[in-house]
Amino acid sequence: MTTRVRFAPSPTGLLHIGGARTALFNWLYARHTGGKFILRIEDTDAARNTQEAVDIIMRGFKWLGIDWDEGPEVGGPYAPYYQSQRGELYKKAVQTLMDKGLAYEHEGAIKFKLPKKKIVVPDLVIGNVEFDYTVENDLVIVRSDGSPVFHLVNVIDDLEMKITHVIRGEEHLSNTPKHLALFEALGATPPQYAHIPIILNSDGSKMSKRDERPEFARWASMQTYIDDGYAPEALRNYLCLLGWSPKDDREIVPIEEVIKLYDLPQIVRHNARFSEEKLHWINGRYLLEIITLERFVELGLPFLEKAGLVDASTDRTYITRVLAIVKEKVKLFGDLPAWTTAFFREEVTLDPEAVEKTLKKPNALERLAQLAAAYEALAEWTVPKLEETLKALSQTHGVKTGEYIHPARVACSGKSVGPSLYHMLEVLGKDRVLKRLRAVKLS
Repeated sequence: MTTRVRFAPSPTGLLHIGGARTALFNWLYARHTGGKFILRIEDTDAARNTQEAVDIIMRGFKWLGIDWDEGPEVGGPYAPYYQSQRGELYKKAVQTLMDKGLAYEHEGAIKFKLPKKKIVVPDLVIGNVEFDYTVENDLVIVRSDGSPVFHLVNVIDDLEMKITHVIRGEEHLSNTPKHLALFEALGATPPQYAHIPIILNSDGSKMSKRDERPEFARWASMQTYIDDGYAPEALRNYLCLLGWSPKDDREIVPIEEVIKLYDLPQIVRHNARFSEEKLHWINGRYLLEIITLERFVELGLPFLEKAGLVDASTDRTYITRVLAIVKEKVKLFGDLPAWTTAFFREEVTLDPEAVEKTLKKPNALERLAQLAAAYEALAEWTVPKLEETLKALSQTHGVKTGEYIHPARVACSGKSVGPSLYHMLEVLGKDRVLKRLRAVKLS
């Protein structure tokens, strides 16, 4: 039997990082088993659901590298994949339950007769969990306004779409006995269930977009990671480790290897605690060592464009040369404009602190003038020649190379820190460098 798993979000706002992790775990299992991953939109709550929220979910998945085999935009054999368009299926199922005497009208709503017994949920992660329904109230499956309830549509769609495994957050565990009872009432075999641990904040509290503490709430939203400039590959790597482990303590695991290793029994039982520090470290590793320069440029360009530093007319080769020399410094793509502004603006804004510490030192402006004169005479504008010329100048005047390097860096970039000076000067070009070395004036 082909594995069929699904992620079924309710589109009410920004994508929660926990939802993204759940979708990722489903996608991994589908890819590991050669099965199908279905995206299904649970939009029966007309008052709260919006197409904008659906678009946010799909953009988030595409950014993270999660593709779906069936669902919105791609279609599939069990379309439509919006629950709001599947009303006739739900009406038919409700009628079946009523004809069997297992559902009844009550104050305009329709209730399902929950079996008054103990129900065991066989879970692939947690193990068997028993729920005592001997005194449980019957379950509303259709509201008095005629709209179907989550429990009903969830079960009917899983049945109709031939879902084999339901992999979802542990907060849904209490819903599962109700769903098993509905499957039994419909005479259907239920999918296998696997409830994965929830994600906690670093302080152990539940991660929520509605957390009144902004420093915690921001991490709950997928949009934070996109806006801050994390590499999708790095975030995906980190999310894989929130509830799953390759069993050898590695923290950098290529997605191809995760797919090969991933299986439901390996999901850990305890809740996963989010660590900003670990994510930041993993992202730094990806930016520095793992993603190619071409990918670095691809991910960095939107941030440069948003900052107004580049546009479609900017030479792509020049952009690539700039990003190649700052790559080792950048920890988040959101920081990229700060590292590169001097390469894309003709005028340089000098950092006051750098001016005070560097350019106001005795002889600093004289050193800049000497360096400008020496560089102007160069016929070859390359890193080796730039370095050789500066070192020769420092020997001639009997001073350390830093007496030239530090003022030159501030004069050319406005900052006291940055990539290799010689590489920076080479990329900036001779005319721009000479102009900046000579433009420094102190009041």
